[in-house]
Amino acid sequence: MTTTTERPRTDFAELARRINAAGLLDRRPAYYAVRLGAVATALTAGWAAFFLIGASWWTLAVAVFLGVVFAQLALVAHDLAHRQVFRTNAPSRRAGLIAGNLAIGMSYGYWMDKHTKHHANPNHDDLDPDVGPGVLVWSREAARGKGFLIRYQAYFFFPLLTLLGISLRRDSIKALRTGTVKKRGVESVLLAAHLLLYVSALLLVLSPLQALAFFAVHHAVFGVYLGMTFAPNHKGMPHPDGTEDFFRKQVLTSRNVRGGWLVDTALGGLNYQIEHHLFPAMPTPNLRRAQPIVQGHCAEIGVPYEITSLTDSYAQALRHLHDVGAELRQR
Repeated sequence: MTTTTERPRTDFAELARRINAAGLLDRRPAYYAVRLGAVATALTAGWAAFFLIGASWWTLAVAVFLGVVFAQLALVAHDLAHRQVFRTNAPSRRAGLIAGNLAIGMSYGYWMDKHTKHHANPNHDDLDPDVGPGVLVWSREAARGKGFLIRYQAYFFFPLLTLLGISLRRDSIKALRTGTVKKRGVESVLLAAHLLLYVSALLLVLSPLQALAFFAVHHAVFGVYLGMTFAPNHKGMPHPDGTEDFFRKQVLTSRNVRGGWLVDTALGGLNYQIEHHLFPAMPTPNLRRAQPIVQGHCAEIGVPYEITSLTDSYAQALRHLHDVGAELRQR
């Protein structure tokens, strides 16, 4: 007979058994060979177009394209960090350093440490760095005593995302300077190489005004796109108190986004956030197949399973941000 204490462990164990039986944790080398090849080709094509077009305002179109490619590279780095691509840590880390530090100028080690803490305690006010107080706040307790920005933070959400790429670079440099990143020397060299090559390309090819415009457009698109891949996943979902078992902690704090292959591609599989949090090492293309298994299991044991449209996921996140500042607007 299963006791109340054993039930939570049994719930996840049974789901894991079904997932393993379906072979959904098996590696997908062919998929990742195509995906990594496609992203690398897009990155090469973008920079080739930049140099071919030269000192022209048409390079702003290239800036938009490269902003999208940088976000896709970040999604690739995300999969590498979770060992979805390679089974062991060494090749995952080497590829992650190339994709993160060298290609897009973001410390792979810094981001992996931050993201690991998020996965361990999603939406936890004290333990999840993604909901910790910052420019925006995600709980009414954290909003107390704040000013105008927090009162109307829902309106500033998307404009602030334009600065996300710059913020990630700043935090990466800070983490490397304070020594909180493993392999600090290698990461610093690769990040410095990216920054040197990036700034040199802009200043050597474009006029100063064009270079500034390119930088602004490129980072704005990168930041907004990257922010929009993560915003639908947890924002506006319950904040746990730490007493939940692993299965419920991951399911109840996450939200799935329905859609076809275009949504899957655009969000890098993060639209299957519940499945990803339950099985972080599951390759991206297997998440779609795991979704009905997980949803059916949740229905069997009476655990709520949140799934909505892309637009409604943003609406829920924005409503939550607005509600957080409600008390401030009453003053």
